[in-house]
Amino acid sequence: MTDRDRHADVVVIGAGQAGLSTAYGLLRQGFERSTGFVVLDGDGAPGGAWQHRWPSLTLTTTHRVHDLPGLPFEPADPAAPAVESVPAYYAEYERRFDLPVLRPVRVTAVRRTDDDRFLVESDAGTWTARAVVNATGTWTRPFVPRYPGQETFRGRQLHTVDYRTAEEFRGQHVVVVGGGASATQLLSEISRVTSTTWVTRREPVWRDGVFDEDAGRAVVAEVERAVREGRRPGSVVGLTGLLTSTPYVRDGLDRGVLVRRPVFDRITPDGVAWEDGTTQRADVILWATGFRAAVGHLAPLRLRAPGGGIRMDGTHVAGEPRLHLVGYGPSASTIGANRAGQSAARQLRRLLRPELARTA
Repeated sequence: MTDRDRHADVVVIGAGQAGLSTAYGLLRQGFERSTGFVVLDGDGAPGGAWQHRWPSLTLTTTHRVHDLPGLPFEPADPAAPAVESVPAYYAEYERRFDLPVLRPVRVTAVRRTDDDRFLVESDAGTWTARAVVNATGTWTRPFVPRYPGQETFRGRQLHTVDYRTAEEFRGQHVVVVGGGASATQLLSEISRVTSTTWVTRREPVWRDGVFDEDAGRAVVAEVERAVREGRRPGSVVGLTGLLTSTPYVRDGLDRGVLVRRPVFDRITPDGVAWEDGTTQRADVILWATGFRAAVGHLAPLRLRAPGGGIRMDGTHVAGEPRLHLVGYGPSASTIGANRAGQSAARQLRRLLRPELARTA
């Protein structure tokens, strides 16, 4: 197929939870495979971000992975590494519904054309589309904050995306920065083989049992407000400060290693330092500081609002009903991505293919 032959009503970018949910929704809404829609995935295999997680992460120690629509997620062993079980589920999902996923195709830019379409550029050529659904998540854009002296540090700095096993830190002092679930799990693992220091912006609040639904809805509503106003969307942990009391957390608390210190003020060649003059020698700084939305390839569309985010109206960019961001803001979770993908598919069917309304 030549570049000039590559046309689709909808191009979906990304084949993680958000992209697969959207693809299933488009299929159910009557869009034909390949000509009606196509999914471009930058990875070489199914699994989205899950195929890159550290081996010790299991389904029992991570946030719940919700079923994709139409196929229950029934892992044979919940204690198996998530890096194996979730990609296997995604692969089966693609096979079961014969989804038109092309990989590896790394999208580099999305532009508007003179005839009111989108031009999707990639390392595998170009596609033109009447609509685009961006479902690229956050994994490829880890966030590391800047601190004075950071470039002088003589030790090793890495983000959670780089983490594989605690053994590589044996005999070294590790400063873990971050207040989320990844920080507490990795600190619990690393502290079993070496000494650690845990720093966060604010004091953690531990919770037991099921997350309060009212609190959850309030958090989602706040994120929805942020994206409607064009501000950067926050995360649930960032907005609530709540951390689930997982087995890793309970183990860390019992051993006395989850003792939080406030974030340092600067980084020195040999460690970190606080404003009051106290210091901590360190060989490693592990940044468990989250991610940002991977939307750099959308830069030619000039979507950024003054608040630093992308102004949204539901799942689509405000004023642009043919451009949807699924897995962005309030839909940046497995269950949120499911719902958003189905919603985007319904909206695009009504907009692009109204003749399908009687059968969808």
